[in-house]
Amino acid sequence: MPVYFYWGDDDYQINQATKKLIDKYIDPLWKDFNYTKINASGDLEVMDGLNQAATAPFGMGGRLTWLADTTIAQRCSEPLLAELERTFNHLPEDSYILFTTTNKPDGRAKSTKLIQKYAKVLEFTLIPPWKTDAIAQLVKQSAIEIDLKLANDAIDLLVDAIGNDTRRLTMELQKLKLSHYGEVKPMTAKDVAPLIQVSAHNSLQLAGAIRTADTSRALSLIGELLRNNEAGLRICATLVGQFRTWLWIKLMQESGERDDKAIAEAAEIGNPKRVYFLKQEVQGLNSQKLMRSLSILLRLEADLKHGKEETATLQTAIIELCQAMTK
Repeated sequence: MPVYFYWGDDDYQINQATKKLIDKYIDPLWKDFNYTKINASGDLEVMDGLNQAATAPFGMGGRLTWLADTTIAQRCSEPLLAELERTFNHLPEDSYILFTTTNKPDGRAKSTKLIQKYAKVLEFTLIPPWKTDAIAQLVKQSAIEIDLKLANDAIDLLVDAIGNDTRRLTMELQKLKLSHYGEVKPMTAKDVAPLIQVSAHNSLQLAGAIRTADTSRALSLIGELLRNNEAGLRICATLVGQFRTWLWIKLMQESGERDDKAIAEAAEIGNPKRVYFLKQEVQGLNSQKLMRSLSILLRLEADLKHGKEETATLQTAIIELCQAMTK
């Protein structure tokens, strides 16, 4: 299939997938002639890219035209839609087009239906940081792909240390593979710990500090996260996800539900065994406290999206959240 459409917020994985396309289709000696990347946020830029893709490759290998940051799957004029279909139907042999965007395609749009008809569509979205079961599965699968054996406690350590950072996961696993070369036994947490930098500061730990109303630690953690260039909206999203999970656990408990599998399904928790630990975390809390906290977090999200000063806005919300836990 000569047309590719990659979307999602995992820039690293998209770039890695793009590199594979370049390696597959482009002759290195002819790359300057046959590979083009265009910031295709407007119709004119997309048209320019389509015109280039309609040109047969020079010399050896194929041609790849990368149209980055495109919005064609959200909004697309009728003239551009017609040009897309014409180009897709008349691409020269060995000419390929790649569209990339962070936004999910709008399934109602005509352009999306056209893309689904002609393109190979792949999703590259970051796993939410609070979905530790899914991150653990990613760590396990990534290790298998490079033939690295990891014990379960090593996987858990990597989840805590790296979170959903796919770029760092790739680098750390490659480092572990080199250090474990020739060994038969799986690496344990004891083997892994000295080789990776275990971050003492992440958004889930911030959620834990808020839950226990530890205002001083929570403010310290938010300061450290911001100094490490963690985006305020991403911190907020993690907190919303964690508090929503806690709220579901508490609501199910208060309704009299005792089946961990039923609770896990309602709270969208992949591993029912994790419910036991979540129950321990929400001991001493009630659903009213958690709902007040979610209300504060949703207001925080709105403030950040409207451009309020990040540090002060986050600090104020953290103090409010800790106070909500004590009322």
